[in-house]
Amino acid sequence: MATETAQTSDYQNAPSSKQADSLRAFPKSPPARGPDDVYNSLPVSETAEKAVLSCMLKSQREKISDAQEILNPEFFYIPAHRKIYETLSSLFDEFGKVDLITLTEELERKKLLEEVGGRADVAALLDEVPTTSFFDHYSSILKDKFILRKIIETCTNCVQDAYGTTGSRKDDDKAGATVTELLDTIEKNVLAIRDAANKEKGNRTIRAHVLNVIESIADMHNNGSNGLTGISSGLRDLDKITNGLQRSEMMVIAARPSMGKTSLVMNILENITMEAKDPQPAAFFSLEMSAEQIVQRLLCSRARIDMQKLRSGFLTKPELRQLMGVANGIGEAPLYIDDTPALTIMELRAKARRLHDEHGIKIIAIDYLQLCKSPGAGRQESRQVEIAEISSGIKALAKELDIPIIVLAQLNRAPDARGGGKPKLSDLRESGAIEQDADFVGLLVREEYYAEDEDERQSSAGRAVLHVAKQRNGPTGEIPLTFRKEMMRFEDAAEGEYDG
Repeated sequence: MATETAQTSDYQNAPSSKQADSLRAFPKSPPARGPDDVYNSLPVSETAEKAVLSCMLKSQREKISDAQEILNPEFFYIPAHRKIYETLSSLFDEFGKVDLITLTEELERKKLLEEVGGRADVAALLDEVPTTSFFDHYSSILKDKFILRKIIETCTNCVQDAYGTTGSRKDDDKAGATVTELLDTIEKNVLAIRDAANKEKGNRTIRAHVLNVIESIADMHNNGSNGLTGISSGLRDLDKITNGLQRSEMMVIAARPSMGKTSLVMNILENITMEAKDPQPAAFFSLEMSAEQIVQRLLCSRARIDMQKLRSGFLTKPELRQLMGVANGIGEAPLYIDDTPALTIMELRAKARRLHDEHGIKIIAIDYLQLCKSPGAGRQESRQVEIAEISSGIKALAKELDIPIIVLAQLNRAPDARGGGKPKLSDLRESGAIEQDADFVGLLVREEYYAEDEDERQSSAGRAVLHVAKQRNGPTGEIPLTFRKEMMRFEDAAEGEYDG
């Protein structure tokens, strides 16, 4: 009886439908705590904002430069302070110096002087702090308050979007896709808070971008040894034509089945994570093969052992020792393999963001694009539209994480009908969007695959060419390679090997 009473009491205390609706009306920000405390509705430090502006006026050349490096206008919550900061920065960019008089005159010229409190309030900023020694501390306060405001804004929007994302029972597939899309958006927005606070992208002046480019050119000149501006692939001729794997670029390596495109990308990742002087962490999303199969290929490639002998169990004792010797090195490599099948583009992007955040991965490879799925696949008009959505999603991910992404793709049967099987850019299967989104497209072909007789097959054994059909920021051409079929390994072709 007591239990029944308790249940009745809980039911009676449950909110009515009107109360539930009112609970859903989540406020955009908590109410102000008092009539004289107007800036307490969201996290803000009026004193710290004034202190930063005071330091910038007292020590213009040093502190304005520092502020441009670590702050952006959104860090200033109070509109008057934000306008003063923007004006100080623009004057400094234009003239290399600024003082109280030029600042006041510029504000008056822009008809902003009264909006920021007039000449007296601007002049009072000079006396806000006695020294600029605590500029970094004041700046960190601004940054912390900005992050808290973004958290409140993002989480509030997430709650409102979650209440608004409802699917009818008649269309469960559509509802599920909508929830998946919402989850991807929420994760992206939450991670964007850190990016907004740390990367200082946003409203940067052209001067900041010029300085970055000059710095990268100077680094390349000082290093001078290889002239690469990106990550070395470990393949001599590929690095020559690309200057390394470039940040923010989507690189497509396409081929017909059994050409060795998985082996090629695994050799590139092997070089980056194990062979390089400064190994870089990498992620490999294998939608076609299991992680165990990938590791088998790595073991054979590293130990230079016949793959067929490993699978059949006929390794000699020296070969087995050699295999064990390279196993430890592979186990310690910063390579992260995800073999989840049938990944959607949103799941892939979520996993990539976490790997980038937790392990600092510098490159991603995906095997292969046509096996990836769109969350709204059932609603797409055609497979071409779905592939276009996936391709644009990968390109957006490369820009978001600012790292190169290598994507493997299948070619259609057109090369098989041509003499020699030379592929073309138009052979990319299912969508021209891949060609459009990619910054680099390499078409891989092995000559022996199209040999017409045994003699030709033997003479062309191991010869492969990566045709660079598109490169947005560089030349196109042919990259000769040697394929060690028994080891599943691509290497640089010997100088002059394919001449004539």
